[in-house]
Amino acid sequence: MEKRIQDLLDRMTLNEKLREMHGVRGMHGLTPITYSLRVFGTRANKRLNIPRFVFVDGPRGVVVNRSTCFPANTGRGATWDPELERRVGRAMGIEAKKNGANSCGAVCINLLRHPGWGRAQETYGADPHHMAVMGSALVAGLAENVMPVLKHFACNSIELSRFRVNVNIGESALRELYLPHYKSCLDAGAAVVMTAYNKVNGSYCSENHHLIKDILKGEWGFDGFTISDFFLGCRSTARSICAGLDIEMPQGFYYLPFRIKKALKQGKITIAMIDDAVRRILRMKMRFGFFNPSPVNEPREDHIKLALEVARKSIVLLKNEENILPLQRKKIRKLAVIGKLAKKANLGSYGSVEVHPPSTVTPLEGIKKLAGPDMQVAYAPGGSLGRAKALKIAREADAVIIVTGLEGGDEGEYFPLICGGDRSRMELHPDKEQFIKDIAAVNKNCAVVVMGGSAVCMQNWIDGTKAVLMAWYPGMEGGTAIAEILFGECVPSGRLPLTIPLSTDQIPKLDTKTNEVTYDHWHDYRYFDRFGLEPLFPFGHGLGYTTYALSDLSLELKGEDQSETVTVSVTLTNTGGTAGEETVQVYTACENPKQERRKARELKAFQKVHLERGEKKRINLIIKKSDCAYYNEEKGCWEHDSSPYLFYVGHSSRNLPLMGKLQLRKK
Repeated sequence: MEKRIQDLLDRMTLNEKLREMHGVRGMHGLTPITYSLRVFGTRANKRLNIPRFVFVDGPRGVVVNRSTCFPANTGRGATWDPELERRVGRAMGIEAKKNGANSCGAVCINLLRHPGWGRAQETYGADPHHMAVMGSALVAGLAENVMPVLKHFACNSIELSRFRVNVNIGESALRELYLPHYKSCLDAGAAVVMTAYNKVNGSYCSENHHLIKDILKGEWGFDGFTISDFFLGCRSTARSICAGLDIEMPQGFYYLPFRIKKALKQGKITIAMIDDAVRRILRMKMRFGFFNPSPVNEPREDHIKLALEVARKSIVLLKNEENILPLQRKKIRKLAVIGKLAKKANLGSYGSVEVHPPSTVTPLEGIKKLAGPDMQVAYAPGGSLGRAKALKIAREADAVIIVTGLEGGDEGEYFPLICGGDRSRMELHPDKEQFIKDIAAVNKNCAVVVMGGSAVCMQNWIDGTKAVLMAWYPGMEGGTAIAEILFGECVPSGRLPLTIPLSTDQIPKLDTKTNEVTYDHWHDYRYFDRFGLEPLFPFGHGLGYTTYALSDLSLELKGEDQSETVTVSVTLTNTGGTAGEETVQVYTACENPKQERRKARELKAFQKVHLERGEKKRINLIIKKSDCAYYNEEKGCWEHDSSPYLFYVGHSSRNLPLMGKLQLRKK
């Protein structure tokens, strides 16, 4: 393949090479209304039969035409099910290819540093290991048909100041928390990396030599190519080319041929840099077979049914007092469904991630379908105009389902005067909170379904309710999945991919207007653990309709040198009355570390396990010894602590009943 690439390079003119390095006809990407009208790409080279690079966005589905809309990424992160995510990736890859694309930007793996980030719904959650496992699964599925694109590299987690903010970050925090999941996804087969808008340590990501040349293409040996985020993602010609940015998207400006030729003439860049960029682009086109295109793979499964399966497993049961859920059809003759979101297919934010599915199911439609002929379902939208009706049907009902939360315009990609942006408060609007309390006051059998792309603080109203479901943005089949959970047609198995605080005041303020921000090691459950704070619901939390017990922990170090692994073995027992799925989680920390951050518990392994009633299974979780290392900034290398490592096993970051100790570094 390398010989073929070199032969093409030798035959290409300079103009032909430069046309590989910028997008064309991409101005429709400027507005949220026109973004999904068609794909984005570079020009084809007809003389040498070199195919175009053609990009379509994600991540909750293919953003063009009528495509399957899966749950938003935080919901898919809540499944903790990498095999399911791989199937989602395969489905997206098939649909992307059918729409003429040969790459898909569905793999958004920016770490959720603060739950108020507007684009939280586009990423899997707040932990790098969890992100690595889920993102790698999506990459593997996409790669069966198209080139997976990772975004946004790196440290992108403020929306309103994304075009100018400078992220100041130390090398240890960068490498331990904000980069490792990118390396995992590259190892899984990602072909393209999209740079972020923001600066890191004073340099725009598209011009950041340390990120692109030193780490991505140097230390990690990435042999694919890089592209800019759209429009303001590229800020220069020579600096970006020298740093290793290979393609400006979606339209050429700084990478137009006359600008690059000028930089060549001035000696700011070299032909070798141009050839390196083009070689990388050609390599991926050949590796993925685009010079000899194959037919689109036929779907191995119904994508709409897959969207339903994902939605079922994404929903997190946060609270269930007196086992009010699942609803008992024999005991409920009148059911009140309240809230305007019950009658809406709430799919998430707009703009570059908006998917237009062929059909949708609202929660109200799903509930009515499963309620059965003997149950009367009454609906009221609530709000200021419908408050009286809502209170009336709530008083008369045997149980109440409130559907509330956030909508696409409340958060997400920011478009001035239109929609989106970061959230300064994690609570619902005060009017919504008061409405929940008013309904719960007139009917004690009240369950709340919360929608949104990130954490929603519930302290002001949760005590008055019996049950709470976190449904995220559940996709085109979300209404069916919510109803199935409510009525017990399937059991809830989702687990939180982030921490839900008691209130906004419990976490650091998200300054959305700042030009400077510092990222450290402390966010989400690491922050709560370090400062001894009690969240409303911890990272990894989730209930089911049964209970589980863990026992008989054992640890074993196997292998030699770099291939060493730790096998964590534990017995999981279903101690309840019905079948279910539990996610066993392993966290590590150092017993007597030299540095404060090594005391912090960190997720290092997890496994989702199905158990029938009363069933018992022995679970083996494998942790690479290298994944327990820390980055020594002074030496510029990875090391293991000389103290023993503690291995905690449990059900969430705060529910860890088992602990074992193991020495990883030879004395």
